[in-house]
Parts: sequence; structure tokens; C-alpha cells
Amino acid sequence: MNSTEPVDVVLIGGGIMSATLGMLLKELQPSWRIEVYERLGELAQESSNPWNNAGTGHAALCELNYMPESPDGKLTADKAVSINEQFQISRQLWAHLVKTGALPEPGRFINSTPHMTFVQGKANVAYLRQRHEVLKNQPLFAGMEFSDDPAVIGGWTPLITKKRPTGQKIAATRSNLGTDVDFGALTSFMFDDLARHGVEVKMNQQVTDLTQNTDGSWRIKLLRQVGQTRSTVNAKFVFVGAGGGGLALLQKSGIPEIKGFGGFPISGQFLRTTNPELVAQHQAKVYGKAGVGAPPMSVPHLDTRVVDGEMSLLFGPYAGFSPKFLKTSTWLDLPFSIRAHNLGPMLAVARHNFDLMKYLIGEVFASRGSKLKALQEFVPTAKMADWELITAGQRVQVMKKDAAKGGVLQMGTEVITSADGTIAGLLGASPGASTAAPIMVDLLARCFPDRIAGWEPQLRTMIPSYGTKLSDDPAAAAASLAATAEVLNLTA
Repeated sequence: MNSTEPVDVVLIGGGIMSATLGMLLKELQPSWRIEVYERLGELAQESSNPWNNAGTGHAALCELNYMPESPDGKLTADKAVSINEQFQISRQLWAHLVKTGALPEPGRFINSTPHMTFVQGKANVAYLRQRHEVLKNQPLFAGMEFSDDPAVIGGWTPLITKKRPTGQKIAATRSNLGTDVDFGALTSFMFDDLARHGVEVKMNQQVTDLTQNTDGSWRIKLLRQVGQTRSTVNAKFVFVGAGGGGLALLQKSGIPEIKGFGGFPISGQFLRTTNPELVAQHQAKVYGKAGVGAPPMSVPHLDTRVVDGEMSLLFGPYAGFSPKFLKTSTWLDLPFSIRAHNLGPMLAVARHNFDLMKYLIGEVFASRGSKLKALQEFVPTAKMADWELITAGQRVQVMKKDAAKGGVLQMGTEVITSADGTIAGLLGASPGASTAAPIMVDLLARCFPDRIAGWEPQLRTMIPSYGTKLSDDPAAAAASLAATAEVLNLTA
């Protein structure tokens, strides 16, 4: 069945990004017709699936890669504060959706979980102490604790210090403002609400092509995976929220803004345990420092997870290399993504990141014994019999042109929008889901510049800090943290 009358918005991909944009547009433009197309038979089965990500609720409370040391050894809080600001926008939106009944009881998708950083060795202890000094007076990091006393750290999380060698230099920070988020559940709840409000959410629909019509709308070709039937739909605005599949779809669109971009896929695995005795001894998310040559998303961490009401522990990730861009896609994704315009940047990235490639290939062939050894850096008493190895989701980091190096590998997310604002898409990885709300608000401003001023009153209702910085106002930061904590049943 083909549709010639354009719908207002088509969202490609059934993950957290499409769900968030859909929720925003539902309130800002309730009369718009919105359709969602997901290539799999279920929603939130790629990066938004709870076992395909760490569910951290990235707020830079524990992730050291947001505060790297400068060549002179000094630290700046700018990036960490920026990430935390973004997460507060997501928290505010979720709290608004809970208050309006769009989302169910918040414990079904978000729970308070202390965020900790754990380091070993004299130099790392000094670094962590300095990091704490820089952050402790920041309004959004209020109450963060530091200790280099094994007894104190053991009180925070016993598994970390139990049977650790005496005299080893260790240190940790802890913030009770941290959370664990089940982004799979959150995504599904959002789509449930969208469906209740007339949004058509269609599964098993593979987008095979996008072509812009003469009137500026987009003609989208679809292949139904069940039955192999083909159809088309026209849309005034298209959002490509297809995770690792986004690059190929934006390339199909032919917009010049995608030129020069490539994707660098990284696979991963986690160790997981549901052993009640172990779970009871570790109720926190504890991040360490990445190994030499490791990508930022491979920072080791031991996490409490709450999925479907059940608690478990997750350790990893063990990074690796696969040419797939999605967990359920083809080994040809990487070679098929190469174009004349992105070959140069991709080769430059390969040339400047040889150590990373060597590290990833080494991780692919790492033995179970080496995986256990990495876990024992965090949990000295760990036994492989208590843990199972699970495959995580694929992460596709952005490769882009760079005047100095020819091409760079970029951490984080990149929003690509056409000059006329009729199509936009998202590339990249972490912090991703945790900052979905601010990313989508920014997308609205870029794609609908003639409407954003009229939307601002409602945006401030949904996101009270919209247009301001909480980090500039300690009283406002404290009030926002307390207000969202009350609604979401979190630690204030």
C-alpha cells in the first residue's frame, strides 16, 4: 500500500532517540500525523536494549573520560559539567512525563544507584583526588565524597576491597545522585504512550531508500520483512534514529551534509551475574580508567543493573572489532559504507589509531582467563563460575574530516541536518541515550527555526531549566535535583 499524501513526521528506528523526539512533538504539535518504522519485530532491541548498554544515566559523576588530564596535569570541569547539564534535561523531561501520566511508576525504568570511580596506583590516586577537588563545589556534583581509605571504600561497596592486597594504593569517589536506567523499558513506555495518542508504530519495516521530492518532502521506500511486500510513504520531515544503521540511510538520502562522515564499529561483551550473594555486596556503578589504547567507551566498570525489577551485576565492556554496524545486521556494513568522500578521513583515522586497532583485535582473541583477570582488578574474589558472558550492542563511533589530521575518530554523538531542515539523523555513541532529551531539543531548534519560539513556553513546562544553565545557579540546581528526585523516587 502506497501513501501519496505526506505525513507530517516519519521517525526511522524504534529506539530511545525516536521515542524522545516523538514525545516532544506529541506535546508541541498534537495535531501532527507521526509514523514510526522499525525494521525488527520489537522495539528497543539494539542500543536501547538494557543488555546492550550499561544503563548508566551518564551524568559524568563517575566517568573519567569526561575529565582527561591536560599536558600540564591540570583538570577542567567544563566537559563533565556539560554532560551533567544534559542529563538533568533528560531527568526533567522524564519527571514531566511521569507527572502527566505518559510514563508509569518510575521504578520500572529508573532507580537510584550510587555512582563511584575506583582507581589503583599512586598516580591515579593523585588524579582522582584532584578531580574531586575540582568537582566537589560544582552545584550539580554536590555531596560527592572522596576516600583513599580501604575501610571506607569497603563500606561503600564490599566486593571492591574484599581480599585486596594489603598496602595497595587505591581511592574512590562516590555520589548518591547517580541512577541506573533501563532504557529499553523507558523506550517501550514512551512508544506505548505515543500509540495511545494516535502515532502509528509499525514493526518489521525496513527503509530501503529515501528520495527528496520537488516540494521538499521525502519519499521513503519500505520493505516489510514479513512477506517481503513493498510500499512507500511521503513525509514532510524525517528523523533517522536508526543507531548504527543511520549512516547508510543518510547516505541514501544524498544530502551533502553527510559527506566526509564514516563509521567506526566497536563490538563488546559483558560479564553478568545474578548470584544474590554477590549482588547484595555491590549496589553501585563503579567506573575505572581505560587501558592504554582502549577507546573511551571501553572504560571498565562494575554496575548494578535493575532490569524488569531484577537486580544483577554487569562488568565490562570487553571491546572488540566487528564490521557490523548493528547487532542484527550484516558483516558488509563497514565496506558498504565507504564512499569517495569519506575514504580519505577513514584512512586517516586508521593511520592515526593503529594502537586502537591493535587493542581491539587483541580483545577479540582474549581468553576467558584474561577476562576473569580484568574482573579481578575490580573484584579480587571473582570466580568465573559465578559469571556468564553476554554480547553487548554494537557501537559506531563517528569518523569525520579534520583539517589538521585528515580525519578524526570522535567520541559522542553528532546530529546531521539538511540545509532545509527537512531531514535529520544521529550518528555516534555514548553518552547517547542519557542525553536524548537535550539532543532532540537541539534538533528541534535546528530543523524548525520558524516554530521554536512558539514552542518555548511548552518546552519550559516540560523542561523547567530550558534556556538556562543549572550549573550557574546553585539554588536552581538544588531545586531541580530535588524536584525531579521527588517525582522519580530518586535520592535527592
